[in-house]
Amino acid sequence: MKLFLILLGAIFLVFIVIQLFAMNGQRNIETYPYVVKKKYDTVEIRDYEATLFTSVKLPVKEYKDASSKGFSILAGYIFGGNERNEKISMTSPVSMSLEDSMTMMFMVPKKFNKETLPLPNQSTIEFREEPAKTVAAITFGGWANDEKIEKYKDKLRAALEVEGITYTNQFYFLGYNPPYEFFNRKNEVIVELKGEAFNESINK
Repeated sequence: MKLFLILLGAIFLVFIVIQLFAMNGQRNIETYPYVVKKKYDTVEIRDYEATLFTSVKLPVKEYKDASSKGFSILAGYIFGGNERNEKISMTSPVSMSLEDSMTMMFMVPKKFNKETLPLPNQSTIEFREEPAKTVAAITFGGWANDEKIEKYKDKLRAALEVEGITYTNQFYFLGYNPPYEFFNRKNEVIVELKGEAFNESINK
């Protein structure tokens, strides 16, 4: 019994150390920059600046399969799977387009551009320039799955329709935490808004 309690205590200590390491890492990580334009009860309107991403298109539409395969491919690139064997800093959030064929994207640290990034070893990885955009975002906690993502996608649609805000069909999932982080998990579903129609709706 004593040995069991010692083992249990050691496991708990390791768990706490990992969680503290994860939370500290999140504070120091480079993030996708945006400015909050307006807040509603459950939805936030944001302006994102033009940003460069590494991306991989996946022939699946289920979150679990796409997130696992996409993360493995892109993480391989930033952990040295490129022409210079160069490690590139992880950024946040990981982005996934919510389409029949999902695309996963890692934001490129600002010190790089297309010309200075090392070429990937895998031909499926592309560099993708995301233009400046206005989006609506809804946030939820815990671990994401297909059901939760669809639920909050529907909530986002409903909230925008109540406010009379016109949106596009460009939805994305944003995940902010590594899978081993248990506390303060943050996920978002965002959708691009239609420029002029949006400006008219919030200025009413």
